[in-house]
Amino acid sequence: MKRWRMKANVSREELAAAANYSPDTIKSMEQGVRMPTPRALDTADELCGAEGFLSAAKDYLQREKFPARAQDFMEREREAISLWWYEAMYIPGLLQTKRYAQALIENHVPPLDADTAEERVAARLERQAILTERKPPVALCFVVYEAALRSSQVDAEQLHRLLEVSRLRNVVLQVLPFERAITAALLGPLVLLETHDHERFSYAEGQLGSELTTEPGAVSRATERLSMIRTQALSPDESARFIERMVDQL
Repeated sequence: MKRWRMKANVSREELAAAANYSPDTIKSMEQGVRMPTPRALDTADELCGAEGFLSAAKDYLQREKFPARAQDFMEREREAISLWWYEAMYIPGLLQTKRYAQALIENHVPPLDADTAEERVAARLERQAILTERKPPVALCFVVYEAALRSSQVDAEQLHRLLEVSRLRNVVLQVLPFERAITAALLGPLVLLETHDHERFSYAEGQLGSELTTEPGAVSRATERLSMIRTQALSPDESARFIERMVDQL
């Protein structure tokens, strides 16, 4: 925007007046401190004779729905034909209720602004279309450690949601009780997915970073660990009864 303005010999003050912003606001947009608004770009485009080049940038002003460290994984998730997910401390995002997702996202550290938190919650719920709206259906397997179910954020609504999803034909949901936990289950969450091109990815997320990889050794280790965890987990029917007992205890 600054290059076009200078090329057209338009001052920052002139652009600010035409767009109904202060010169300091225009300056912050040009310096990348503040995201340019559609109005600022349209005004600059017309005033500077940019022939649509600046206005075309409006399509790129939408904020990312997901944290930077998770964006690559979200792209692969949209392409998945199968997904195998183990979660140690939280309900998997694809199975969360709105209330549960809000409880996690709104207590993010460092805090998120209200708009970003709202967008993150909406984006998480949008991802759940993978459960029922893909054709052919995506094969989904979830193993959830008991600690995640015992969290204070988990209420009856969330438990009923797990039971509801577990009845879908393309979904397998298993619970790993405390007494059956193996070392691999205590190391954190792990995801294995396969795309339409039959490319296999492993994904692991921690507090300070995440790793998405197709490296054969990493994928092999993830497969072995997930297999071991799944063999220790309750069967789908036993898992449903486990969750039903938790509902009765609330």
